[in-house]
Amino acid sequence: MSLYPSLEDMKVDQMARAQQAHSTPQITAPNDGMPSAPSYSPQPAYGAVDTENALSHLYPSLSDYMGLAITQDMLDVHGITDVAEYRAPEISGMIAPVTGLNNLSLKRAQIKPGLRQIITCKDGNGKIGLKVQHINKGIFISLVQKDSPAALAGLRFGDQILQINGSDVAGFDNDKTMKILKKADGDRIEFIIRDRPYERTITLQKDSTGHVGFVFKNGKITSIAKDSSASRNGLLTEHHLIEISGQNVVGLKDKEISAIIDSCDMSVILTILPTFIYDHMVKCLADSFMKKTMDHSIPDI
Repeated sequence: MSLYPSLEDMKVDQMARAQQAHSTPQITAPNDGMPSAPSYSPQPAYGAVDTENALSHLYPSLSDYMGLAITQDMLDVHGITDVAEYRAPEISGMIAPVTGLNNLSLKRAQIKPGLRQIITCKDGNGKIGLKVQHINKGIFISLVQKDSPAALAGLRFGDQILQINGSDVAGFDNDKTMKILKKADGDRIEFIIRDRPYERTITLQKDSTGHVGFVFKNGKITSIAKDSSASRNGLLTEHHLIEISGQNVVGLKDKEISAIIDSCDMSVILTILPTFIYDHMVKCLADSFMKKTMDHSIPDI
């Protein structure tokens, strides 16, 4: 899935394309009777809805997450669009985006609504660095430790584990899952992961004062400033901050989250999750270890 470029990115790109079109003469190929080349239609990326349906026997649909029945009425109340519609246009074709094509934060923050393959290993002590919790016949990641192989590989709080080394874990409990991990070869452990549902990534641009235009409390977005990058790019209240430029902020205090936003360059990439899903996720998974040992490091890519 491509990340959301900001509205500012799009406007700069449109102006650049218009200037290029105005200065470049248009050349029309002669009609020589030969058939034109077929148009190219991109295929769905790995992890898209088709892949999810193909493995639907492993886990409930997006309408069920940790036993939370997500109804259409519930989504409508919170102004949430189906995750399949979150795909944004490719940013690689942009001429001069504000964010920058080589922005590391964009790469760190990339999410795919569907499935991911993660390959990791064990550390010198034979540890991976994660805790799991079984909920409604599913296995979910309840903790990723800082600087652990799990953190470095990209496993995240709230992700659902579907397979370990090709074996389905649907219906497993915590002990059975941990036994599989303990017996696994320390040099290579392959996970198939289902992402947290209905999360989205939005790119904002700081103004001349260094602000992007929203207020949050306990990680929850509470208000949006008028005529700000946040309002222009469709940031919503009743959503929780999950990551800032790819860095996990779950369990951090507001002043720590603010410091991370302040440390970003002009582009700030937010990963957000509807609050009612976030609250359910934390209620099911979080414990006293979350704030003490949760990974909040900057991903190394």
